[in-house]
Amino acid sequence: MSVEYYSRLERGMIAGASSSVLEAVARALQLSDAERSHLFDLARAADGNSLAARPRGRRTVRPEHRKSLQQLLSAFTDGIAVVRDQRQNILATNSLARAFYTSVIGDGSGLPNLARFQFLDPESRNFYPDWDLFAGMCVAVMRADAGRDPHDREMQDLVGELSTRSDTFRQLWGAHDVRSHGSGTKRFHHPDVGELILSYEELVITADPGTVLMVYTAEAGSTSAERLKLLASWNAPMHTTDAS
Repeated sequence: MSVEYYSRLERGMIAGASSSVLEAVARALQLSDAERSHLFDLARAADGNSLAARPRGRRTVRPEHRKSLQQLLSAFTDGIAVVRDQRQNILATNSLARAFYTSVIGDGSGLPNLARFQFLDPESRNFYPDWDLFAGMCVAVMRADAGRDPHDREMQDLVGELSTRSDTFRQLWGAHDVRSHGSGTKRFHHPDVGELILSYEELVITADPGTVLMVYTAEAGSTSAERLKLLASWNAPMHTTDAS
């Protein structure tokens, strides 16, 4: 690879770059898996192969309207299960997730958005004790998702809104960090049950491109598990039996 060609890549002129060239760049720069995937996403978008450029012959059924997915979510009774899209919108939940994310969902009149809650709602600093860590994760995941479809107008509008209203978001977005959510452990402070330390797994929903299923669980026998059970019991539907 010539110096001139590499300089073109640095300036964003990535269209037509072969997989072997991209792999060489990723190795030379010691990119993480998420950063490598982001590089390939940008290259595909430059070649016209992003999600936005793909045929849309069949309209995808939104997750919250797909009965089989709602049944799957409802089957999670001991954990929090939520479906979100690449714009951090919460599209579907199980009952425990609705109780867990009560600060995010609010009165349910609009589409809940995790990024707006993170950066525009003061309550997020209580809900996320490790707020700075969560903020960086949120933006890095959004940056990676945006790379898969750079022409997503709704994502562009969201980034513009948050950049205008939040100095922290604007600075983090400008850092160009990317990451995948994957799996790990997070700490929360729920307004009703207090601190919760939860493990999470992110699963891609192939039937609905751009969406993922996030599942949060607590270690069996832990204080967090007991508090999740308490939260679930408070929000369980009431069943009554008519006297004969």
